[in-house]
Amino acid sequence: MKERYKFLIVLAVFLLCYFLPIENARFTNAVNESLALTKWYAREHVLLCLIPAFFIAGAIVVFVSQASVMKYFGVKANKFLSYTVASVSGSLLAVCSCTILPLFMGIYKRGAGLGPAIAFLYSGPAINVLAIILTARILGWELGLARAIGAVLFSIVIGLLMHLIFLKEERERHSGEDFDFSNAKEHRPLGKTIPYFFSMIAILVFANWGKPPEETHNLWWLIYHYKWWITGFFAISLVVMLIKWFDKNELKEWTQQSWILALQILPLLLGGVLAAGFFLGRVGYEGIIPSQYITALVGGNSLFANFFSSFAGAFMYFATLTEVPILQGLIGSGMGKGPALALLLAGPALSLPNMLVIRRAMGTQKTIVFVSLVVIMATISGIIFGAIVE
Repeated sequence: MKERYKFLIVLAVFLLCYFLPIENARFTNAVNESLALTKWYAREHVLLCLIPAFFIAGAIVVFVSQASVMKYFGVKANKFLSYTVASVSGSLLAVCSCTILPLFMGIYKRGAGLGPAIAFLYSGPAINVLAIILTARILGWELGLARAIGAVLFSIVIGLLMHLIFLKEERERHSGEDFDFSNAKEHRPLGKTIPYFFSMIAILVFANWGKPPEETHNLWWLIYHYKWWITGFFAISLVVMLIKWFDKNELKEWTQQSWILALQILPLLLGGVLAAGFFLGRVGYEGIIPSQYITALVGGNSLFANFFSSFAGAFMYFATLTEVPILQGLIGSGMGKGPALALLLAGPALSLPNMLVIRRAMGTQKTIVFVSLVVIMATISGIIFGAIVE
């Protein structure tokens, strides 16, 4: 780096420190919200969400053969099967926009095509069965149905568009893959691989099973009441499988790959959470941007209201299910039904921390195109939905 640029960086940092507006109450409150959101994220999501996700992603890299990934998600795989599996995956995972990242990077590193990988990346946090049910019960069946249909269609359409836009790059990326993967056999029998992965996914899902609202069906309450017993059962099952089916070298490689993914993702995620808390605050608390400004901008069903809702939602961080009470408050303050759907389709699937990690995985250009497609399609969907229901 040239000395001139070093000087400019030092000067910029000095000026920032010199003019730091610590006397301003809104600024100091935003700093507190930034730290508070990061503390909450570390307590609620790192141990129970991200660590299990890192181990699942590491297991994909180590124990799932490239042949298997290419067979179902590769460029030459059956497109109907690839996009169908990727688009409904979220109904099984029920994870947030950050927890899906290690899993996305796992299959992408193993050679999954860009289109199916993107469909999986979007659908993971977007197609959450409990979140859709809560949306229908609390915000109305129209929004719940529109969210369910829109999320499935979005994952497929965005995945296909990403594949077509970057078709040349995808062909170059997979240019050396002439082997026919259709008849490839796994090193480990499916009778062992499936229970092993199912146990890890079950631990991730049930350990994070949130407390349902009072009006939710009794089944959700029953699962919530016994979630730690269910989680413990699958944890014990996983330990037994690891002891009986895996040797020390395999386990060592598994933990190493999980650690590598954690080092790549965690710093960006925590930095993104800090920024999101500073600008937008937490649920019920304000950041540097006053909440009334946002509420005033998303009323009605105009093009701007829908675009602003989808754009702002794309940068906000929503933990699983928190988007429903947030929208309940915004709708009560005058938010239109169209912008509400736009936020539901863009918000849970994206966030600022999510974007930072995606950029590292597939580059700036693909990240910008992916985020733009989500925002544009959410905007259009919101306008159409708002015109129908209002």
